[in-house]
Amino acid sequence: MNAIERIIAAVSPGWAVSRASDRRVLAAYEAATPSRLRKSKADNASGDAVVGKSGAALRGYARQLEQNYDLAQGVLDTLVDRVVGPRGISWEPLPKNTDGTLHEDFAKELKKVWKEIAPTLNVTWDLDDVETERLAARTLFRDGEFLVQFLEGNIPGLDHGSIVPFSIELIESDLLPFDLNDEKKGITQGVERSAWLRPRAYHLLKQHPGGMSSRWDFNTKRVPAEKMLHPKIIGRLGQARGVSIFSSTIIRIEDLKDYEESERVAARVAAALTGFIKKGTPDLYNEPDDGNAQRMIHMQPGIIADGLKQGEDIGTIESNRPSALLTPFHSIMTRRVAAGTRTNFSSIAKEYNGNYSSRKQEQAEATVGYEGLTRFLVGKYSRPIKQRAIQVAIISGRLKLPPDLDISTLFDAEFRGPVVLSLDAEKDAKARREAERAGHKSAQQNIRDAGGDPEEVRSQNKSWREKNDKDGLVFTTDPKYDNLNMIEAPAQSGASSLKRNDNEDEDEEEDDDASSD
Repeated sequence: MNAIERIIAAVSPGWAVSRASDRRVLAAYEAATPSRLRKSKADNASGDAVVGKSGAALRGYARQLEQNYDLAQGVLDTLVDRVVGPRGISWEPLPKNTDGTLHEDFAKELKKVWKEIAPTLNVTWDLDDVETERLAARTLFRDGEFLVQFLEGNIPGLDHGSIVPFSIELIESDLLPFDLNDEKKGITQGVERSAWLRPRAYHLLKQHPGGMSSRWDFNTKRVPAEKMLHPKIIGRLGQARGVSIFSSTIIRIEDLKDYEESERVAARVAAALTGFIKKGTPDLYNEPDDGNAQRMIHMQPGIIADGLKQGEDIGTIESNRPSALLTPFHSIMTRRVAAGTRTNFSSIAKEYNGNYSSRKQEQAEATVGYEGLTRFLVGKYSRPIKQRAIQVAIISGRLKLPPDLDISTLFDAEFRGPVVLSLDAEKDAKARREAERAGHKSAQQNIRDAGGDPEEVRSQNKSWREKNDKDGLVFTTDPKYDNLNMIEAPAQSGASSLKRNDNEDEDEEEDDDASSD
């Protein structure tokens, strides 16, 4: 207790103890008190309240950066390439027989049905399933969310494009209004939710608020949640809407863009060579003043300026642009952008410096983030669409369930993102081979890691080797090649040893003859 508290204790001991305790609590949590060096403001608003204020603005800023700044576009390109890949997220159905083995025939039939649906999966028919998946991922990262509507069965005016009556419609988040709230109906920012915050329906605008039509229609339609998907990037529990992946880096990216522009302008000014005539003191000039007459000296290679007057000299305006600090500063800022957008610096900056170990470490850390985003996209987009398509195919009669199918494994499948780029193909191949031999990985896993379909690879290998055997061909990649070498090697070794023995006998006979002589 301090002096004041001791005085208070003489009158009210309880008050003195309480005052001393409160003072210690304040001292322990000094970080919670504002100060000259601590300018950040506390934000205890709910996730919905925060996103409701800034969600639409963040989405607009992210789109503007993508359209006008190559670094932002590069971040999105890198995310899409590493999360989805050029061939899309691979899907390998794994239905099983009742005895637990893979039902290969039905798995092939599932793939066949999907190939029929894939070209016209998007209701607009301008994108196939892979292009639609890549665009969906790009929209998710840039806008923070998007919506998918299932279109099933016979719908007036809609041609599904395949025998399976199933299509999807990608919907931008602009059509889900942030300002549509109704506490009585449980509507928060356009999302109607239960008391447990589970979506029941989505209230969508019938017309894009930023469209080209001169007549605006702000009426909404209610779409049940069973017919919708709503992938979103959230950072708070119970958050109804998503935020852009650029949310924490927008200010840094904009500042970096402005700085680059300033350096470019300064470099252009510096590139325009400017000269001046430096004159001496006035007592060196005997000629009369020409008034406003200007003298021009034409610059060209090998020029000799001999028209200078007494006391004059020619000088040039020098510039230190572009600044030598531009590259290191830009590199540091780009690393911060990579950290905030779950990307790796080398990919978005296109700088591949460092030794193998450092680059491998960077790749390993980045791969964890990319795989996490792939898993998220699979759960919120790819898997539900595949499952819904299979259901519609069964209901429509296009897909028949075999009697020996374990129905609980109908939707079992392996989803994988793009193959991780190899920094040293030989080292990586050796590591996979050793892991398979040690039993830490199966051959199927290694094939999937390389971006292949195990059953397809096995079928192709079998067919290729059967053709080679029929024609009597043995290539170095065929295991039989090694077996042939193992068979031939002992024979050659034995022949050479016999030859050596014969020579040794001849030498011994010669030695005996020499000794007898």
